[in-house]
Amino acid sequence: MDPQAFIRLSIGSLGLRIPGTALKSEKSGIHAFSSPCLCEIRLRGFPVQTVSVPLLSSPEAAPDSHSIASSFYLEHSDVKAMLVPGCFYNPHACLEIAVFTGRKGSHCGVGVKRQQIGTFKLEVGPEWGAGKPVVLFSGWIGIGKNKQESGKLSVELHLRVRLDPDPRYVFQFDDATRLSPQIIQLQGSNKQPIFSCRFSRDRVPQVDPLSNYWSGSVDDSNLETERRERKGWKVTIHDLSGSAVAAAFITTPFVPSTGCDWVARSNPGAWLIVSPDPCRPESWQPWAKLEAWRERGSIRDSVCCRFRLLSECQEAAELLMSEIHINAEKGGEFFIDTDRQMQAATAAAPPLPSPQSSGDYAALGPVEGGFVMSCRVQGEGKSSKPLVQLAMRHVTCIEDAAIFMALAAAADLSIEACRPFRRKIRKPSRPSL
Repeated sequence: MDPQAFIRLSIGSLGLRIPGTALKSEKSGIHAFSSPCLCEIRLRGFPVQTVSVPLLSSPEAAPDSHSIASSFYLEHSDVKAMLVPGCFYNPHACLEIAVFTGRKGSHCGVGVKRQQIGTFKLEVGPEWGAGKPVVLFSGWIGIGKNKQESGKLSVELHLRVRLDPDPRYVFQFDDATRLSPQIIQLQGSNKQPIFSCRFSRDRVPQVDPLSNYWSGSVDDSNLETERRERKGWKVTIHDLSGSAVAAAFITTPFVPSTGCDWVARSNPGAWLIVSPDPCRPESWQPWAKLEAWRERGSIRDSVCCRFRLLSECQEAAELLMSEIHINAEKGGEFFIDTDRQMQAATAAAPPLPSPQSSGDYAALGPVEGGFVMSCRVQGEGKSSKPLVQLAMRHVTCIEDAAIFMALAAAADLSIEACRPFRRKIRKPSRPSL
């Protein structure tokens, strides 16, 4: 399998140092720090990312050199587009970090205005597309409004900006998951079949549980059972020889919670993600669990997918790796990425063991931070052909890729499994007299 080239742009080791004279200066616009400082990180073509910046009171203090505050993932086409000159007032793309004190919003009905302390800019250059690790900037730099005035102390920002190659394998299901599609690898214009996906239900109902309407000819008892629970779904991933190399199946049925017609957080449905057991033929060994439920919103609903890794070190231990909300109507992206998770989850990120069928879990190193996988899915009622990206560093054999395909299939089917259970029953038409 050949990967596609991706680049990880990471911004970390953030810290702010403000001289006493700057704190008292009316020119600087800085008067007090009653709330944490924030910075907005901007890069052309990508959403703005907002992170906090610690204020360092001691001149000798230095930020954690290994901390990552923000990351952008760029394809070759992204870099190529940014190197093309823009309009006359913004001819060159750049990484821009604007630092503020205060927060947006209001307090007790009184508007709170943010004050901008300064801005750091780094122009996009040819080295961004070289595909080699490079530190673009590391250290302190003055960003205050008086930074150009000689002899005056300025507000200083400490940061480390680094580029690293982050190659990925890209896969796509060539049809909806429930139609048992092939899974193909994408490499430029080349498409190569890698796996096949087989979807089944242990208890096959007389009607499709994913359809919008139920047939009026179905037996009432079967209809009520199917309307009130979704269970027995199973997805098996097969390699080109036809051997099963990974699977996902529902272990906790998707049922409506008491007093409502949807799967609630208090009683989520769950999938078990498994790989073949190397010691016992025709058996599976658990690798991870995916829980899903529906969150009701004032405007639109979302489906929450919570992924937990099953630890081999402690029996029944579950390690939270990701919890993602996906727009139920429009779809979205399920991902595992320590850079995009909450800081507490990132700090506690455990090693991600390899699910390869050889049983050797030592080949895959710890998750030191960064992208692991993503799966883009469509909203409910739409034909979804999941697009999966998988970091090359987490793949040591074909079974490693297969287990993530099973996870992607479970995430995709969870959108349908979490649809509201209340449905209109289409009664058969009666001939007019």
